[in-house]
Amino acid sequence: MAQKNTITRRWLLNSFVTILLVLISVIIVASIAIRSFFYSAVRSEIISRSNVHTTLLETYATDSPADYSNEVRNLVEDFEDKDKMELMAINPDGEVVITSSGFAPPIDMFMPDFDAAMLSGERTSETRYNLNGENVLAITVLSTVSSDEIAALRYAVSLDKIDQQIVLFIALITIICLCILLFVILTSSYFINSIVRPVGKVGETARRIAQGDFGVRLQKQNDDEIGELCDTINDMAEELSQSEKMKNDFISSVSHELRTPLTAIKGWAETLSTGETADLALLQKGMHVIIGETERLSQMVEELLDFSRIQSGRFNLVKDNLDIIAELSDAVLMFTERIKREQMSLIYNEPDYLAMVYGDRNRLRQVFVNIIDNAIKYSNPGDTITISVGRAASKVMISIQDTGCGIKAEDLPKIKAKFYKANSTRRGSGIGLAVADEIISQHGGTLEILSKEQAGTTVIISLPSVEEL
Repeated sequence: MAQKNTITRRWLLNSFVTILLVLISVIIVASIAIRSFFYSAVRSEIISRSNVHTTLLETYATDSPADYSNEVRNLVEDFEDKDKMELMAINPDGEVVITSSGFAPPIDMFMPDFDAAMLSGERTSETRYNLNGENVLAITVLSTVSSDEIAALRYAVSLDKIDQQIVLFIALITIICLCILLFVILTSSYFINSIVRPVGKVGETARRIAQGDFGVRLQKQNDDEIGELCDTINDMAEELSQSEKMKNDFISSVSHELRTPLTAIKGWAETLSTGETADLALLQKGMHVIIGETERLSQMVEELLDFSRIQSGRFNLVKDNLDIIAELSDAVLMFTERIKREQMSLIYNEPDYLAMVYGDRNRLRQVFVNIIDNAIKYSNPGDTITISVGRAASKVMISIQDTGCGIKAEDLPKIKAKFYKANSTRRGSGIGLAVADEIISQHGGTLEILSKEQAGTTVIISLPSVEEL
């Protein structure tokens, strides 16, 4: 609810207030524009009439100067728009001689437009004023004919009906703006709710996932950003579920891996500690088992420590120029007797050239030991392990291939992920490849795994040579 209130309040402050201010501005600007338009239209109409009348006065003065006054009187009395406006003929003394309405105006009639025209000498002058509660527009047009009787024509029109039209248009625009505002409120409320509800479900689902319920999923309603967020949350839950499964498998695997050597060590230690064993061969066998299982434990602990260092960013390398073939050969030599003992074949022809790389001697040897150890673990008696070295585009390419059980196609993309074990029947912690991949990556190289189920696995390690660096 707090989230909904926050989003709604943010929308009201950012969107609703902005839209409201815009609509108010539109009403104000439209009111000014409409008023200006109507008033300008009235003024243009009066000016148009005055131009016609001015032309007639000039004609009267030229054609019949003796009847000029009568012609002007007839012009005013027969004014065709007398129902819309009043036309007045004014003498030079500012007295109204005749009006189109036939009514004599008051002697002290308020005519600031006439006074301004006479004072400034400008042909046209206008004014707007309120007369007995009526809004009036008056325009005085000085006559171009020199006469002692007629100095100007004055047009006066009531703006009340015009003002009513202006109010009607402004009211119509206001209603339209209110409808727009109402429409914006309704659509925005729907839009906000269409976001708030899914976001609320996303938050609830995220909390359940955070509490360990990785089986919960969001139902995607729309193919939009919210839908993408639902997909992302579902993918996250799936990844967390897989990670949790791998973690549990890892704990189970490590527990088993620890239990086996500890059981062997404990059993032989108890046997040897009785002091009743006189057989030297049996004693040597027991010590051999204890030493071997201790090395397995030590290797496992080192892998865990390395993985911890990688996760915390404390995995450092001590690099120097080294012959990578020499390090690989030492690693191969370590497993030669074990490969024979497990009735497998080893093919490795040590190259007679130097392959210099800039790297950490111990860490690279650790990678080779891990890969070769995996090749042995996932192979069976009678299988062959082939190790080769080559060059390609200033790279040193090391290939370690076995003809063992291989990896399933669906497991291959995840084989280098932490805690992941493609084959739970074979011993191992599931983090050796993740550590090896990180070591090679920090050397600027790549570790690629090619495999096919029941056809074997090939691990290709690519490292930049010193010439490239």
